[in-house]
Amino acid sequence: MTEFRNPDAVARMRADFARQGAMSAMGITVTDVAPGWVVLEMPFNADFSQHHGFMHAGVITSGMDSACGFAAFTLMEADAEVLTVEFKCNFMAPAKGAQFRFEGEVVKSGRTLTFTEGRAIALDGDAAVTVATMTATMMAVRGLKP
Repeated sequence: MTEFRNPDAVARMRADFARQGAMSAMGITVTDVAPGWVVLEMPFNADFSQHHGFMHAGVITSGMDSACGFAAFTLMEADAEVLTVEFKCNFMAPAKGAQFRFEGEVVKSGRTLTFTEGRAIALDGDAAVTVATMTATMMAVRGLKP
C-alpha cells in the first residue's frame, strides 16, 4: 500500500483544490482521496455542454486533468506543488449523463515526475459508462507561491 509522503497531503490538496476557480465554476467537487488516488464529481450542467447537448470535451479533460494532478500531489513531498507537463485523452463515448466522475490514479511517482492515468465516467441512474481516458505526466515544482 502506498503511503502519503506528507502527513498534511489531504488537507493541502483540499485547500489547493478549493482555490481553483475553474473547478468551482464547473461544480466539480472532491469525493474521495487516498494516497495516489483522487475522485472528483460534477453534475451535468448545460452551460458546459457542446452543440449536441453532451458535456464538452474541454470540461471532461479539465476534470480528468485535475483528478490526475491531485492524485500525483498526494504523493509529493511537503515543499512541492503540482503542475501538468503533458496529457493525452481518448474519448470513447459521448459524455452524456446526469453526473460525471473523474478518477485519477498514480502509476509511478518520482521526486520530479509522476505518471498518472485518469478516467471520466458518465453516471445516469444505475448506468456508468467510461466516456474518456487520460494518461498524464505531472511535475513537482518547488518555490511557487500558492
